[in-house]
Amino acid sequence: MGSALRWQGTGAEEQENVDRRLRNRIVILLALAGVLAYGLVWLSGRKPAAKISAVTPHRENLISSISSNGKVEPIAPYVMRAQLDTFVEKIRVVEGQAVKKGQVLLELNVKGATAQLDEARAKLLKAKNDLQAAMRGGKADEAARVVGDLAKAEAERDRLQRNHEVLTRLVAGQAATKEDLAANDLALAKAQAEVTRAAAAKQEFDRQVRLDTDRIALQEQQALSEMAALEDKVANGRITAPSDGTLYALGRDSASAPLKAGDYVKVGDLLAEMADLHKVRVRVFIDEPELGALERDQPVKITWDALPNRSWVGKTEVIPKQVVAHGTRSVGELLCAVNNDKLELLPNINVNVRINSKVRLGVLSVPRGAVEAEAGRRFVFVVKDNQLGVGKSKLEKREVHVGIADATNYEVLSGLQEGEMVALPGDVDLRDGMKVQIVNTDADEVQGRQDEN
Repeated sequence: MGSALRWQGTGAEEQENVDRRLRNRIVILLALAGVLAYGLVWLSGRKPAAKISAVTPHRENLISSISSNGKVEPIAPYVMRAQLDTFVEKIRVVEGQAVKKGQVLLELNVKGATAQLDEARAKLLKAKNDLQAAMRGGKADEAARVVGDLAKAEAERDRLQRNHEVLTRLVAGQAATKEDLAANDLALAKAQAEVTRAAAAKQEFDRQVRLDTDRIALQEQQALSEMAALEDKVANGRITAPSDGTLYALGRDSASAPLKAGDYVKVGDLLAEMADLHKVRVRVFIDEPELGALERDQPVKITWDALPNRSWVGKTEVIPKQVVAHGTRSVGELLCAVNNDKLELLPNINVNVRINSKVRLGVLSVPRGAVEAEAGRRFVFVVKDNQLGVGKSKLEKREVHVGIADATNYEVLSGLQEGEMVALPGDVDLRDGMKVQIVNTDADEVQGRQDEN
């Protein structure tokens, strides 16, 4: 029994020792956890230096440019329109074809006008004959009749007047009777009345001749005008090129397809457009804020999406004097003269335009992304105490004055010196006095980051 008691006492002591060691281990683990937690808290209060890219400003040639869109126009177009309502007889050219002066482009149906012209010519010939007759005193037979009637009446009156004088003397000498004299005087009165009537008829004939002359002269003028108009219509049935050039557009039918034989056209309808396209005009739509940089004779570069490997050069000609609405934009319409020696630019196509407004040679430049604006002022973040790859650099916010700009860089007028390093924007917001680590100053990689942004 004593042995059993000793065994029980020994077991209790061992269990107590195990529990004590367990408690000690727990205390040690808790202490280590506290120390670790304290270390993590302490480390979390220390922020690592931000990793950024930077670039050193350098000298280069800068070209300030304005980019926009525009439309090609012919400088001196010839527009041919229908002068009569008729049908298209033949189309002798195609759009884009080079043509020579006098070359027939289209033929219209002018059969009706030709028939009317023949009638007008006949009317004119008759009017000319009638006018010539009227100017000679009227028709010959009518003129002879009225003149003869008057002469005959005057001759009879003169004869009876002479008889009256003779009979008066004979009656006084009692050689003739008063009855003879009275009979002669009655005949004389009738003869005088006939003279008056014939003279009035002659006067009326002459008046009518004058009226006919005026009327027929007017008819002649009307016939001449009608004939000239019909001759124009007939002539306009053959549409010819007024000069050497390129026929760049034919008229359109009701389905907006180029005209073809058999199509009906009305007076005023477009038949063809042509021009000399060796030099063309580009109407460029410049946004209002950029109008102040425009001047005459600035170099212009034209590109067209349809020919991506080609470009054309020209110069500014007419500077906008007003702003107009163009879709949702407020623009000035700049006119540029462009060389088109190979006739590749066609009227009415849409093109891309770049105008080189200002040029600066050998100026200090900085990437546009490195320049920030605030309250109308511009500034950059200059890297101080730089050690590449070591987080001991810090940023200094500094105001700069800039000049012209191209697509990627600003001209620096003041505020920066050659050799100073400028921070570039990235994933973190830059601040004055901020500690940074420079991880990249390679120009090609920096440019790639800018393009991605």
